[in-house]
Amino acid sequence: MAVTMITSDLIKKIRRIEIRTRRLVNDSYAGDYHSIFKGRGMEFDEVRPYQIGDEIRTIDWNVTARTGQPYVKRYVEERELTVMLVVDASASENFGSVNRFKRELAAELTAVLSFAATTNNDKVGLLIFTDKIELYISPRKGRRHVLRIIRELLAFEPERRGPDIKMALEKVNQMLKRRSVIFLVSDFLADPESYRKAMSITNRRHDVIAVDLHDPLESDLKGVGLIALEDPETDEIVWVTPIARLGRWRIATTFSV
Repeated sequence: MAVTMITSDLIKKIRRIEIRTRRLVNDSYAGDYHSIFKGRGMEFDEVRPYQIGDEIRTIDWNVTARTGQPYVKRYVEERELTVMLVVDASASENFGSVNRFKRELAAELTAVLSFAATTNNDKVGLLIFTDKIELYISPRKGRRHVLRIIRELLAFEPERRGPDIKMALEKVNQMLKRRSVIFLVSDFLADPESYRKAMSITNRRHDVIAVDLHDPLESDLKGVGLIALEDPETDEIVWVTPIARLGRWRIATTFSV
């Protein structure tokens, strides 16, 4: 496994992302996160004397019979969650035509999610994949842990180039024994049929949120004319002609380097 080198530029990037995302989380996202992602259920907390307005069904009849006074059970939400960030690190993520690569956008997005989770006292883990598991960081709490996740997302250099979403989802199912929240972050430039079944199985066991990363240039090449596109995952070069108003490409010829 590759070792992440800590440079001054990397530290500055991490610090910038931390400042920006912590502000977002503190302003709005933490409350939204808490309301959307509920805990695993209700956990018994204590019994207390009955008060006017309490639900009759919450009465603890055993304690009531023992004391001669009505008591009710009090429950609290079992809040603690495990959040797993499953991030595609295939070569197509190293593309960006605006002001950042898709992998940098993924780092910022997952930083917001990580800080929102840790603010709510939830655990956060990271799985980086290509067509193999490149890096796995087990779920933990705390700011230092979140900063490590951001550092890896910004600086980690994968060994492989192609994606395998099906394999990543199967690994997640093996690793996570309890119901968790899974953010699958990818550009999904793969055949949907190759991972559809795995996605369905994972979504039955966990709460899966698919985050689709894309760049404007990937879908809009109007007025470009004949253009050569290189697949960073296979080195294949395809000459295409964008078809105006249809949002499609016509392949002229294909060859590999």
